[in-house]
Amino acid sequence: MTSQNTVSRLIFLLLDLMCLNLAIGLIIYFAGYGTYHVISTSLLHGNLSWIITYFVFTRERPFWEEGIIKRVLQISNRALIFIAVAAVIALLLRPNPSFPAFLLKYTALFYFGQLCLYSFAYTYLKYKRRKGLNTDRVVIVGTNETCQQLRNAIDRNPLLGYRFIGYIYLEPGNNTDVLGPQEKLESIIRENNIQMVIVSLSLFTNEKYESDYLNLCYRLGVRLRFVPENQRWLRIKMNRDSVGDMILINPLEMPLDKIDSRIIKRLFDITISIICIVFLFSWLFPIIAVLIKLSSKGPVFFIQKRTGINNKPFNLIKFRSMEVNELADIQQASIDDPRTTYIGRLLRRTSIDELPQFFNVLLGNMSVIGPRPHMLKHTEQYTHLIDHFLFRHYVKPGVSGWAQVSGFRGETDELWKMEKRFEYDVEYIENWTFWWDVQIIWLTLFGLKSLESMDN
Repeated sequence: MTSQNTVSRLIFLLLDLMCLNLAIGLIIYFAGYGTYHVISTSLLHGNLSWIITYFVFTRERPFWEEGIIKRVLQISNRALIFIAVAAVIALLLRPNPSFPAFLLKYTALFYFGQLCLYSFAYTYLKYKRRKGLNTDRVVIVGTNETCQQLRNAIDRNPLLGYRFIGYIYLEPGNNTDVLGPQEKLESIIRENNIQMVIVSLSLFTNEKYESDYLNLCYRLGVRLRFVPENQRWLRIKMNRDSVGDMILINPLEMPLDKIDSRIIKRLFDITISIICIVFLFSWLFPIIAVLIKLSSKGPVFFIQKRTGINNKPFNLIKFRSMEVNELADIQQASIDDPRTTYIGRLLRRTSIDELPQFFNVLLGNMSVIGPRPHMLKHTEQYTHLIDHFLFRHYVKPGVSGWAQVSGFRGETDELWKMEKRFEYDVEYIENWTFWWDVQIIWLTLFGLKSLESMDN
């Protein structure tokens, strides 16, 4: 994976350009600079000046890696550079005498707009992180200076999306934030619901040391990053993430680790979920709701805790297809399950009962395509029966998936069925492409294998 910085810079360049053009438009509107020539020249001049400023005078580090003070200083410095660049370009375009005042006005508005945008984002995300929302719980293995610098970078910037839980010590010391020794790492991960382990790694560490962590995190479904102690040796393009000035190596790289891939998949999810909700759910819901109510007593929707990305549980939404029963959270549905209502059989046979899950997709709990989410009991059960089973939770669960369209859908009453489903899930995660998602959607709608049996 190439550094995520390039994609990140492009995304936030677009946000800056939107803010800049809004500032130019407002000044033109209220100051009366209304001719077509003035408007077109101003927009061309402003956008060209900012693009040059952004790429030539900006360090290669993404928006969210800065603390708020550094970010304000960066915005301030860049605004001054922008004025200088704009002034030089203005000499070539020969603007009218009022241009300097116009430039200063919209630059000031643009500057305060950026500060407000960043302050809002920082405050909002800080609030979410404190609530534990959309946050990965992190432990750091090691207590050396590199580990402490990394902890400080995580603590001072909530935009990173990490929450520091504690250190794992290699040798006993006086640090008050340690959770325990390296030998108890597995139990610490389980007890503290850890989603990411960051290991301080010497360049001269032997391969067995690295593979032990790899095997443990792979088995527990926990993300792993190595932070090299000798950072200055690694300022090259490589498979890496970064936190502030520090490089983190990603040894379990997958296609959806790339930020551009995640953005593409998320935009696709939002588009498909909105289409399904507007054009299918909106008119089907009242019909199905009446049928469900007539078939048995109970709510229209069935809501159940399922295992999501990074092993975080979420509430999955379905149309209720069974009578209300106490076994719903521990027993899978079977083909001739007596709990299924007569309307429920139709809903499950046509997969219409899954339709409300597009709300899960829209909310970000699920993706349109991905490994199917299991009830919490089954996640716990199969974790002990299938090696590295939690690997499938490195990505968001899906409404449909590669295993389902390949015929492994429905009740897993025998272990080999779940093993095959896991095998197909791993293949999908390790080789994801956007066009593969499109293919799976086609097979879900028109493939025979995906319709042979009912899903859990």
